[in-house]
Amino acid sequence: MTSRTQLTAAAPGLVLVAGLALVAYASTLFLPDIFGAVTVGLFLGIIVANVRPLPRLAPGARLAKAWFLPLGILLLGARLSLGDILSTGLGAIVVLVIDVIIVLVMTLLVGRALGLPDRLAALIGVGTGICGNTAIAATAPVIGAEERDVSFAVATITIFGTAAVVVYPLIGHALGMSDDLFGHWAGAAVNDTSQVTATGFSYSVPAGETATVVKLTRNTLMVPVIFALGTWFASRRTGRTDTDGGRGWVASARKAVPPFLLGFLALALVNSAGLIPPELVTLFSRASAVLIVMALVGVGLSTSLTQLRQTGPAPFVMGLAVAGVLALVSLSLFVLLGVS
Repeated sequence: MTSRTQLTAAAPGLVLVAGLALVAYASTLFLPDIFGAVTVGLFLGIIVANVRPLPRLAPGARLAKAWFLPLGILLLGARLSLGDILSTGLGAIVVLVIDVIIVLVMTLLVGRALGLPDRLAALIGVGTGICGNTAIAATAPVIGAEERDVSFAVATITIFGTAAVVVYPLIGHALGMSDDLFGHWAGAAVNDTSQVTATGFSYSVPAGETATVVKLTRNTLMVPVIFALGTWFASRRTGRTDTDGGRGWVASARKAVPPFLLGFLALALVNSAGLIPPELVTLFSRASAVLIVMALVGVGLSTSLTQLRQTGPAPFVMGLAVAGVLALVSLSLFVLLGVS
């Protein structure tokens, strides 16, 4: 429980977090749709923290991350529905699962080859393979990632997701793709939801609609992937052995399932049953977006550019390689499935 003294100490930082979140939302009115408030908020936080560091703002930034992110992810569950998944079709679901497995394995292997921390590689993997910045924000606290890992992962996803908005339609037209095939491809291979929407609708309205449905289905993979990654990283922290009768794995699994993830899943199931009124779904969705933006502002305020420079360009090299493989694999699998 947070005491009144802690809240008082955090107040200046929380005010700044709210102010920067408001600026981030206002900025998106003048920026292309591919630049979401989450990305803008993160970078605003980084700029403020490194231009004029103010230690007394740190408690508020920490509280924003600790409180707003879990609640924001929990409320995000109201946007998901099993009906969306079923409407995508079994073939598309299989392609999405294969994509995520390939991306995660590749990021961890390439990350180690480049000397990157496994946590940073995992964040780039979930951001590329599932749902961009939201997946990064949700995964970070479960695997114990640092602020600089989150910042680097978001920057990587933003760069290649933005490039996809321009490059993918050009490729689609050059190859003569149908609206259906391009929509499936964009929904499976482009990173963030806003970038998927921009990519799909820039090709055609039917392509945009298909891309959006495929992307919503892809987002649901966040729960099992976070659970798997959380279990793996928790077992490494506890030093589990194969002689503990499986008790270490159980303990690791419990640590990998924070309450907010269970709440996310429960809310998605309730929404799938049609028990949440549409007005409440809209309210939860908007509240979730605001809370996640404020949490990422807090992450930015806790990020040091000096630490980012020490990491170097390796994350972007890996991001480019993974994005290219994901695009190629997704398109090939959809063509083999007969999507045309």
